Amino acid sequence: MKYTTIIFDFDYTLADTTKGIISSFNYAFSKLDIPSFDHESIKRTVGLPLNKAFVQLTNNENEIFINRFLSLFREKANEVMSKDTILYADTLNTLQLLRKSGLNTGIVTTKNRFRIVETLNLHGGLDLIDIIVGGEDVEVPKPSPEGLLLAIDILNEKRDNVLYIGDSLIDAKTALAANVDFAAVTTGTTKETEFLQYPYVKIVKNLSELFNE
Repeated sequence: MKYTTIIFDFDYTLADTTKGIISSFNYAFSKLDIPSFDHESIKRTVGLPLNKAFVQLTNNENEIFINRFLSLFREKANEVMSKDTILYADTLNTLQLLRKSGLNTGIVTTKNRFRIVETLNLHGGLDLIDIIVGGEDVEVPKPSPEGLLLAIDILNEKRDNVLYIGDSLIDAKTALAANVDFAAVTTGTTKETEFLQYPYVKIVKNLSELFNE
């Protein structure tokens, strides 16, 4: 492998976070007397900052409503998110393989960093990740390259040596903006054909397909 650093998105790239996300969205919506949304509509907002996800779903840009939603979402997420997150079957094996191969690993996500730390701790994978950049670590969220470039800088790495892996067009745009190679996994809601409009080195069905060859 030509890369020395592999950086991942988190939701739907390393883990299925559907249960906690759906619970947290619909808890907040119920408290705000907003009708609940179907699972697929909510899943398609994953990767967006929560305020933008709220607007995309409701078309409501009222700041008071948005801030109340954020507070209620986090209230429920603190209760359920980490315990309801399931790492994909090949996630830990993949991270262990990369570690044994001497590669740097990182996660760049719009989620708060503490949530990733908490989840990886529960599943015994925290020591397999060198750097986590969360939503609170950047001024502008993905697809801005800020978080990805921050991770690369902290790892003292060159962009040519970095592969960014994600499941969404937001991730593809992030890699393009950062001028690093991108590999897509179709474990999220984005279809293979949708990735074709952006530069990529590979489109795979899962992480094992990318590394266990």
